Amino acid sequence: QLVARKSVINTKFIVKTAIFSAMSVILYTVPYLKFSVPFFPSFLEIHLDEIPALIAGFAYGPLCGFFVILIKTIIKLPMTTTMCVGELADFIYSSIFIIPAAIIYRKNRKIKGALLGLLIGGGLQLVTASFITTFLMLDFYIMMMGFPKEAILKMCQAINPMVTSLDWPFLLMVALPFNLFKDILVVVVTFILYKNMHRFIDKKLQ
Repeated sequence: QLVARKSVINTKFIVKTAIFSAMSVILYTVPYLKFSVPFFPSFLEIHLDEIPALIAGFAYGPLCGFFVILIKTIIKLPMTTTMCVGELADFIYSSIFIIPAAIIYRKNRKIKGALLGLLIGGGLQLVTASFITTFLMLDFYIMMMGFPKEAILKMCQAINPMVTSLDWPFLLMVALPFNLFKDILVVVVTFILYKNMHRFIDKKLQ
């Protein structure tokens, strides 16, 4: 009986993870659901695939949120246009955001706990994503893709002439503002959605 019960629990976990993974994959891979923002360089795109992963992490725990991130990344890899550099970066950034947020909410399953988790997770991602993008992923992307550093700098300067190099000026005037804008968008949308559906998820889908 105990084995059967564990099997049912595992099956439910797999089904829930699959549902949220499917939503995340759609938001991550469908071109029309990704968009650039006019006041940032066009190579920086916003996609909202972290929202299903965050809701899954809140509803069913950080492990579920992590698997949603992992599955959508694996599915996206064959469609990569960045030699997997972008997918690797997105996987790291999403994990830094979603796992701490889900852990915090797990200890305080109230609206305040969700908001606190989103703010702390978003803050951690904001700092780490901005620094990793500037001082690691940008050079890695240039090396893998053979894209001239000068071309990237010119794209940034077309938006903001004060970006004089791809180190600290890029960090402060491109990476940080972009990640802040994206994280605020994700936090607001996730909070609104979860605030309206958390009772249904917490009580009926457990």
